[in-house]
Amino acid sequence: MEKVILAYSGGLDTSVILKWLIDKGYEVIAYVADVGQDDNFDDVRKKATEIGASKVYIEDLKEEFVTDFIFPAIKANAIYENRYLLGTALARPLIAKQQINIAAKENARYVSHGATGKGNDQVRFELGYYALNPEIKVLAPWKIQEFLDTFKGRTDMLKYANEKNIPVKASLSKPYSEDDNLLHISHEAGVLEDPGFKPDKNILTKMVLPQDAPDSETHIEIHFKDGIPVKVCNRDENTEYAEPLELFSYLNRIGGQNGIGLLDMVENRYVGIKSRGVYETPGGTILYNAHMDIEGIAMDREVMRLRNMLSPVFSELVYNGFWFSPEMDFLRAAIDKSQELIDGIVYLTLYKGNIIINGRESPSSLYNKDLSSMDIEGGFDQKDSAGFIKINAIRLMAHNAIMNRQSK
Repeated sequence: MEKVILAYSGGLDTSVILKWLIDKGYEVIAYVADVGQDDNFDDVRKKATEIGASKVYIEDLKEEFVTDFIFPAIKANAIYENRYLLGTALARPLIAKQQINIAAKENARYVSHGATGKGNDQVRFELGYYALNPEIKVLAPWKIQEFLDTFKGRTDMLKYANEKNIPVKASLSKPYSEDDNLLHISHEAGVLEDPGFKPDKNILTKMVLPQDAPDSETHIEIHFKDGIPVKVCNRDENTEYAEPLELFSYLNRIGGQNGIGLLDMVENRYVGIKSRGVYETPGGTILYNAHMDIEGIAMDREVMRLRNMLSPVFSELVYNGFWFSPEMDFLRAAIDKSQELIDGIVYLTLYKGNIIINGRESPSSLYNKDLSSMDIEGGFDQKDSAGFIKINAIRLMAHNAIMNRQSK
């Protein structure tokens, strides 16, 4: 029997796939990546074993997710289509990486996943697999005709689960799909496929609606070193958090309590389909705003201009599944260079969905109070600006002269 390592969640789709692969003669090893989702992993292990998995790996990847994926994205100011903080997209290469490691350990030639042929995740998983092990074989049931002929939709999957005694929790209370991890939870499909449908507040799990947040302010400060958050202090409670996982988990908690991080958008999938998603990203939203602010005082103007050209490219590579690529290696090296002096503290107030920046300080500050002041000469001869303006106007005057000649 050929071994296959299946990325397993415990949900309906991957449970059906697990049994279907066993029926096709494979020895299936279930692999569960703990990236911070709210799951009972003992129950998931038990379910996979009862269905027939020969082994179950449950891998705690939370710390690595924060340090090696979330923080690099914060350094890059990564945001897809100017809105989405890439919660699902950033987790997929980490999940794929550990899946390939397990395949090597188990001497398995095959890996499998439950992503559909319409979505982004199939691309992210499979590009990761092939980049990390060019010899790997991928079994993607939602792109196998026999599987597609058998399962036309959810009803067929539920019927199969009943026939094979696969325990499922079919619920009408959540008529949509979710992907949960430390960075965010996404809600999509089902009733949310109507872009005009307004979900109620019961959809939220990591946060409250801004209007339901407390009427009191929360005051925090975030310390950065080389563009990476190294400490968060709550100035009201006189508490601090410095370990990466603890720090990020705290920001999730305090951000969620203050109604921060809600996004409802229609985005463009890599495969060419538009998709509506509702996202909750409390901690990531706070860090994104704080990091942008500390860069304002500590980053050179021209470096910022170039880095801002790279950030959308970085974001698209993450979204499209190219984390393990030469172009990403190049971008990460450039972004790391840009962050070498991004040190300091940002002071923030969190209140009813708002992130209010109160101030910042940096040992690498490029801000010169005397130079920028309107009240102090500060070594700047304002008369020099006349020549500066004239030189920059040469091009504009030449263009206007040509336009005037042509119009006569």
